[in-house]
Amino acid sequence: MMRQIVSTALGLCVCASAALAEVDQGVVVELYTSQGCSSCPPADDLMAELAQKPGVIALALHVDYWDYIGWEDTFAQPGFTKRQKAYAHAAGEKMIYTPQMIVGGVARVEGNQPEAVQAAIAAAQGPGAVKLALAREDGQLVIRAEANPPLLQGATVQVVQYLDQSLVDIDRGENAGLSVAYHNVVTSWQTVGDWAGVEPLQLVTEVGAGPVVVIVQSAGPAKILAAARLR
Repeated sequence: MMRQIVSTALGLCVCASAALAEVDQGVVVELYTSQGCSSCPPADDLMAELAQKPGVIALALHVDYWDYIGWEDTFAQPGFTKRQKAYAHAAGEKMIYTPQMIVGGVARVEGNQPEAVQAAIAAAQGPGAVKLALAREDGQLVIRAEANPPLLQGATVQVVQYLDQSLVDIDRGENAGLSVAYHNVVTSWQTVGDWAGVEPLQLVTEVGAGPVVVIVQSAGPAKILAAARLR
């Protein structure tokens, strides 16, 4: 259940003027799950609750390392497995698990432990040093970030897109016969640039329709410094 990380940089351009708007901000909860994992449905149900919780940006990343047991996850991407492996490497661990929730880029919760997840969310809440503003203009996403005080080390800027909900009938594998409603299913997670965190950041990048989340995260991956969502 161990994989490695990759990240892909996209082309950026500076935007001199754009109609920027504050959007909802929140604590990022990443769920690493699989349609082929018999332990995952309770955590998928918890994700459905977190997706509706104010102040939380819940994101489900489907991994591919359970596909060999009889059912290929319809949402799985190798890059999501690599991201989970990178978290394990940063924490000095050799194994990765499903289900697993990572809160704020720091707290790691294995299995379905709602109370532990809620405690981690509460610990991660509060004002941070980075403020984000997002806007869509002509099919592009305009991102602006400011850090006060300036960051001591740089961060990566990431753009995430997801499906609000999808019902999947699972025909084979450990969950054969189940129909599972998945929420906030990540379809794309891309690193769009590096930011020193001293001068204000302003950039634009291509983005499709649907909800979009921007995450500013310390390298590692480590602590998520800010996250904002534009629906």
